[in-house]
Amino acid sequence: MKLAYIIAATALLVSVNAEAAGDPAARAGESRVAVKEFFGALKGELVAAIKAGGPVNAIKTCNIEAPAIAASISEKKGWRVARTSLKLRNQNNAPDAWETRVLEYFDKRKAAGDDPTKMEVYQVVDGEFRYMKAIPTAAKPCLACHGEKVPPKVEEALNAMYPDDKARGYKAGDIRGAFTISQPM
Repeated sequence: MKLAYIIAATALLVSVNAEAAGDPAARAGESRVAVKEFFGALKGELVAAIKAGGPVNAIKTCNIEAPAIAASISEKKGWRVARTSLKLRNQNNAPDAWETRVLEYFDKRKAAGDDPTKMEVYQVVDGEFRYMKAIPTAAKPCLACHGEKVPPKVEEALNAMYPDDKARGYKAGDIRGAFTISQPM
């Protein structure tokens, strides 16, 4: 009887631990939802800012609203939700070692002809569930601030707000960076 109880308790504990850790595919699905929320909110803010005052206004919005949106989703989910890139505009978004490898992998896949809109990677790293989704550069509105040539007023505003800006020179379809999520296990 005691052995049956121990086996049942062990099976229950294993089941609870597996459920607590979560299925990686399910966690990836939850991450996709968070990325969609982040992207949708940011795009809405940027479109409104551009309508209200052009690309220069969008720079200010991106500087203030993007981190606020990421912080809000992070707090709501209990995760770290952010954006990163190999060509940084904001040094606070610098990739860690894992994110750097994934961004380089995305670039290799893009060079091989893969569609950046479908690029994502997820895995458990150092006891955390990690997820990244590539951000392809759209012709509008992205290139107004991230393109090979930006208007002089945009360049002036970027230089003032981001003196170490490296996030220019993109063409439509290039990988601008990635949404990145870390979920505790």
